[in-house]
Amino acid sequence: MAAPGENLRIDGDRLWDSLMEMAKIGPGVAGGNNRQTLTDADAEGRALFQRWCEDAGLSMGVDSMGNMFATREGTDPDALPVYVGSHLDTQPTGGKYDGVLGVLGGLEIIRTMNDLGIRTKHPIVVTNWTNEEGTRFAPAMLASGVFAGVHDEQWAYDRVDAEGKRFGDELERIGWRGSEKVGARKMHAFFELHIEQGPILEAEEKDVGVVTHGQGLSWTQVTITGKDAHTGSTPMPMRKNAALGMARVLELVEEIALSHAPHAVGAAGHIDVYPNSRNVIPGKAVFTVDFRSPELAVIKDMEARLRAGAEKICADMGLEVAFEKVGGFDPVEFDPDCVQAVRDAAERLGYSHREIVSGAGHDACWINQVAPAAMVMCPCVDGLSHNEAEEITRDWARAGADVLMHAVLETAEIVE
Repeated sequence: MAAPGENLRIDGDRLWDSLMEMAKIGPGVAGGNNRQTLTDADAEGRALFQRWCEDAGLSMGVDSMGNMFATREGTDPDALPVYVGSHLDTQPTGGKYDGVLGVLGGLEIIRTMNDLGIRTKHPIVVTNWTNEEGTRFAPAMLASGVFAGVHDEQWAYDRVDAEGKRFGDELERIGWRGSEKVGARKMHAFFELHIEQGPILEAEEKDVGVVTHGQGLSWTQVTITGKDAHTGSTPMPMRKNAALGMARVLELVEEIALSHAPHAVGAAGHIDVYPNSRNVIPGKAVFTVDFRSPELAVIKDMEARLRAGAEKICADMGLEVAFEKVGGFDPVEFDPDCVQAVRDAAERLGYSHREIVSGAGHDACWINQVAPAAMVMCPCVDGLSHNEAEEITRDWARAGADVLMHAVLETAEIVE
């Protein structure tokens, strides 16, 4: 199939203007966004995206999980579509680009095709996946997970937020529960553009990341039980300090992750200590250990060493310990042909690039189970994300969207 010409580029200013316009919806308190899934702000952002899609001549479909699919027809009615997209929902203190760049970058591809009269054999579908962030309704990547058959739809509807509101009820309330059966669509391929959310591309002054793998993830909730006691009157040798046990286990977590450097990581981000009183030795500590690696064998090793090491630490201290696997997914290897299309696009366009492993989960990770998929990444300042100070440059956005367009058009087959 013919590759797109190297002079074919998106309108970077138009893409940037769209990003800034979407950022006006659900503003945060420090320059970013709070457009959490299934809120009124999410509904408003969806409506703006739909209007832009219809202005570009696309037809909109919505499935029963609220996933949005804007279609530009191809010349072959029997050809499966090439999908492109990401998500419009944000963290409570989210940035203007996480997810949004991938959705509006997909829309910009269509606008550029319209400008230049480009037709493709395969239809192209721009997608907004519901609840990628998982910050209001856990887990993350919820709707793409239902689409891929990883989660049951009714189970997803029954997820509740901190106020006890059901996902299914909130989807109905904002008016974005569609009639289309979730997962019924078949894909020729799926491409997702995303900011790196890490510091590697900027540090190495690379324009584009060619994503070959997604890290696997393991969440283990650890509960250490000792004995509540007075901090002033309990002799040191007679204490059963659950928080001290936790501290030693966290040292172990650091040691385990570093032993698999540079690609493995580990930490505890969610920690509760009981009774959490100034003058009471903690009798219980509950924390979740987050291990990640692109290799399943490494994840299994880290899990096993955590359990064995924590059991020994706690036994030596007279503490009890229990473990519960509360989340995770296996590492992802993206489709070699789709990855090659991204790599070829970067080289054709003259953008500096490197292969990269995604350290975060993305919708493409689930879609990769049901269709060939790959990702394009652009740098972000200081690797900062899930923060209102998240920032990228206009040139980084343009380069990522240029590479995305070339990969999509090559896969969708331009009709001369």
